[in-house]
Amino acid sequence: MENPIQFVQWLRSVAPYIHAFRGKTFVVAFPGELVMAGALPVLAQDLSLLHALGIKIVIVHGSRPQVAEQLALRNVEGRFHNGIRITDTAALECSKEAAGELRLDIEAAFSQGLPNTPMAHSAIRIISGNFVTAKPIGIVNGIDFGLTGTARKVAYDTIDRILEAGNLVLLGPLGFSPTGEAFNLTMEDVAVSTATALRADKLIFITETPMMADQDGDEIRELSFMQAEQELNAGYLPPDSAFYLEHAVKASRGGVGRIHIVPYKMDGSALLELFTHDGVGTMVTSENLESLREATIEDVGGIIKLIEPLEADGTLVKRGRELIEREINYFSVIEHDGVIFGCAALYPFPFDKMAEMACLTVNPDVQSQGDGERILKHMEKRARRAGFHSLFVLTTRTEHWFLKRGFVKASVDDLPKDRQKMYNWQRKSLVLIKQL
Repeated sequence: MENPIQFVQWLRSVAPYIHAFRGKTFVVAFPGELVMAGALPVLAQDLSLLHALGIKIVIVHGSRPQVAEQLALRNVEGRFHNGIRITDTAALECSKEAAGELRLDIEAAFSQGLPNTPMAHSAIRIISGNFVTAKPIGIVNGIDFGLTGTARKVAYDTIDRILEAGNLVLLGPLGFSPTGEAFNLTMEDVAVSTATALRADKLIFITETPMMADQDGDEIRELSFMQAEQELNAGYLPPDSAFYLEHAVKASRGGVGRIHIVPYKMDGSALLELFTHDGVGTMVTSENLESLREATIEDVGGIIKLIEPLEADGTLVKRGRELIEREINYFSVIEHDGVIFGCAALYPFPFDKMAEMACLTVNPDVQSQGDGERILKHMEKRARRAGFHSLFVLTTRTEHWFLKRGFVKASVDDLPKDRQKMYNWQRKSLVLIKQL
């Protein structure tokens, strides 16, 4: 191992996600294009790792290119309307053949177990069956969709029992009616219906589409479902991306907390999306995951973990746990999905109408993304709200960062009298002040 220290740091950094995800239910959906691209074996390895971490997995696969192949062999042209296949008898037979072949391929991928591979020592069982009850779409705006249907009901209680027994569940793009008919469904519809019925913690679309970008070309990393609706209404997204985003909004409205749209062309994209701060795809949430707020006593552990490295190298003055607990009301934190990535403290000097901002820290993994400046603005607002006229900092290494943001150099004599008494002449910190 070339860099064991980096490996240990990485493993520690993903520990909060592992704790948070254990016992949760994820619905993972992917199109037939992923299989055609040869990415199924690697995806199986990644999902088996999630399973080993105690995550309950439901897999939903699509089959559009495989059905197209079967139709081409029969010299039958596929028909679509608004991106949905119009299914006649021939197309349904092709859908059955494609679904059966894909089921076997997926089961084979999860049966890997060669030594010195990610699947070594795995013993994963995949259960599939008639878990989706469907109904026909019927005739819409004069278009008869034939044997194309939509999910009507998902046997969530049966699926739950299978998951609790430690197995994976596999669902294809087919559903069945109480009269014994089979209907061709979209993978996205099955995935959303299943995630909603199971009250899944996450729905993950591993797609053929690249990372979404807004009208200015900036990557779209995170959206609330209301923001996602606004982007859809703007009408600039490519059809495939819009199709996935529409289903993400539907799932969010159905009670699924997190929906991820991840491109499969990046190796390990599902793992990168789940175990890194910014991920590699677009996440739609029922609420804003990131919050910048005043700290509570529950945040003490996260603050200590954040500032310990800077205390060790002398950037920050060392603070014991008891001190932070006593002063927790002075702190504010920036939190993302339950993990604290930044903090700062505001110490008041009411007589002088001044406040000191101290302990401004941002996790090194997410620096250069503007979190430090956001915390600074938050603390400035907090100081103004408390009636202070100026904000000062004492720093030994970040002078230029503060100067760029409106602070000016000052002297110890410009500090409040009480703070002058506590000034550490051994550290010789620079004094910077900003008028509010």
